[in-house]
Amino acid sequence: MDLERIFLRKEWNSEKGYSGYNNYKSYKFYMRDKIIEALVKATGLETGEIHLETPENEEFGDYSSNITLQLFSKSQIPNPKSQKKDQSPITNHQSTGQLAQETVSKLKADKEIEKVVDKIEIAGPGFINFWLKKDVLVDNLIQIDNEKDKYGRSETKKNKKVSVEFTDPNPFKEFHIGHLYSNTIGESLARLQEALGATVWRADYFGDAGIHVAKSIWGLRKKMQEDNLSLDQLGQKELKERINYMGQGYTIGSDVYEEDKDAKKEIERLNTVIYLAAQRMWKEKEGREPIVNYDPENKFSEEEINEIYELYVKGRSWSLEYFEQIYARLGTKFDGYYPESVVGEIGYKYVLDNLGSVFEKSEGAIIYKGEKVGLHTRVFINKHNLPTYEAKELGLAPKKYEDFKYDESIIVTGNEINEYFKVLISALKEINPKLGNATLHLGHGMVRLPEGKMSSRTGKIVTAEEILDEVKSMVFKILEKSDVTESEKESIAEKVAIGSIKYSFLKTGIGQDIIFDFDKSLSLEGNSGPYLQYTYARTQSVGKKALGTRQKALDFQKLMPSPYSLVPNSEEIALLRTFTHFSDIISMSAKNYSPNLLCNYLYDLAQKFNLFYNMHGILEQRTKDKEQSNFRLALTSATGQVLKNGLYLLGIEAPGRM
Repeated sequence: MDLERIFLRKEWNSEKGYSGYNNYKSYKFYMRDKIIEALVKATGLETGEIHLETPENEEFGDYSSNITLQLFSKSQIPNPKSQKKDQSPITNHQSTGQLAQETVSKLKADKEIEKVVDKIEIAGPGFINFWLKKDVLVDNLIQIDNEKDKYGRSETKKNKKVSVEFTDPNPFKEFHIGHLYSNTIGESLARLQEALGATVWRADYFGDAGIHVAKSIWGLRKKMQEDNLSLDQLGQKELKERINYMGQGYTIGSDVYEEDKDAKKEIERLNTVIYLAAQRMWKEKEGREPIVNYDPENKFSEEEINEIYELYVKGRSWSLEYFEQIYARLGTKFDGYYPESVVGEIGYKYVLDNLGSVFEKSEGAIIYKGEKVGLHTRVFINKHNLPTYEAKELGLAPKKYEDFKYDESIIVTGNEINEYFKVLISALKEINPKLGNATLHLGHGMVRLPEGKMSSRTGKIVTAEEILDEVKSMVFKILEKSDVTESEKESIAEKVAIGSIKYSFLKTGIGQDIIFDFDKSLSLEGNSGPYLQYTYARTQSVGKKALGTRQKALDFQKLMPSPYSLVPNSEEIALLRTFTHFSDIISMSAKNYSPNLLCNYLYDLAQKFNLFYNMHGILEQRTKDKEQSNFRLALTSATGQVLKNGLYLLGIEAPGRM
């Protein structure tokens, strides 16, 4: 069964062509398989030709299909007696309505569909609506309780290995808001792949060699001289101070590189020295011998390397230590780390090994002529005999594969290098078709802040910590009147701050630019992370009140009415229907690399629960009906479980109290 074609409706965009709806309601849940199979038997159409949707208005059923419109079109056949070019079609049916009646009669006679569908009706010109049986929806509550944190997961990619590369910060520079965005997307994509049963390898690729490092080292040395600060003295400062100081060094080096020709030459020479220093570091650290000679003409002395070696090694180490602190705060744990100083050598060798067949020399450099495949030319080894970013990426693919024999390799970066990646993947496909075809680049948009809302310490970039701490301080203000303890406030503020930022990033499609609005991101009433977290906390509060002073947890299955004697109201039915969509939303979010679909779903679920919560009593003292109260407690518990599971897949923690 081609479920991929069934799941995803398409809409036409004149600029982008076909794209999936940014709305979870166009997807089906597990029971639709039964309906689709019945439609195949009743109509003779192929599975992939059948479109089944969830109506926006739930009064029109759980599913709707325009199957008879398709059938009517297919049943028109040319009149063999007509000799005219413009033949009038003939059909066995006078109208789509007549065809719909015949199709519905066949469906109602199907014993399999009778097990899950309560009612089938014709609506409009050729549409058929389906209502699932209430007990089918209620049964799903037991499944949620049985599977708990595993609810919604599947094994569709059980035997697949997926590498997800993301974040990719550069040592000697601060971890900025763009890295925070990349980390948020990458971690969510990794968790979504895991939810489909895939084994995931989280890869962090960082630039510890390159012109950006040369700018940083040059500027750092100049600043240390001006401040009369030794490396030992710098090392005695707090880690954050050291990182900030190195960030200032990068700003100095970057500015002078653009403004001073002599300084630019010094930085370009220093760049090669840093590559040589990195080779020495790996030899001393791991006994790794260089596989590339970056100084074939012996233009660089040991003295030059000695001058910057200790600063390079320590600065690099401080940066990586700082990055780990941020990763821990964000909930990311990488499986593999890939420095440019290592993969650059691998890529360099790849280029030389394929010189003449894939690459060619041009003005002292080695290039890939992308024009031959409709792209553009990129330099892979520059005139200074150093690997460019392109060559390093070329070496990264086989290095990751050596560590983790992946079936798919997903790379998350900013979309400003989308065109560059097209060239890179084209070159990789020529050299190693297997790895090239397994590689997917996802370019995300840029994050912007409301003008004047927040300035960085350097005046040029906003760091991840600045935005995290700013939002956290805003959460603390909200919690001032709360009765939670100070230690609880710290924990809640951290979870809510991170949740608000991550959700703001993820609720928009990956390729779009976003404006991070501080106030909207923290709203407890709108489409925000804290709104979902607050709704989850509300479900937990109701559960605690139901437990009262009892130590033993509620027995979920005993809460269920038997034999489903209650008739759920419309708010309860809305929740039951929404629960059953969860697995397919996870599947589509993962397969289409679209966490925003999951965000839409969770927001819709939270809205439905809060409507239910505000309209109906849940605890027995309000309902005066134990069976009804138990059923509503089950709905509340299920809502909390699904919200928790969904938030986890977004990389967001669900606090039990707010």
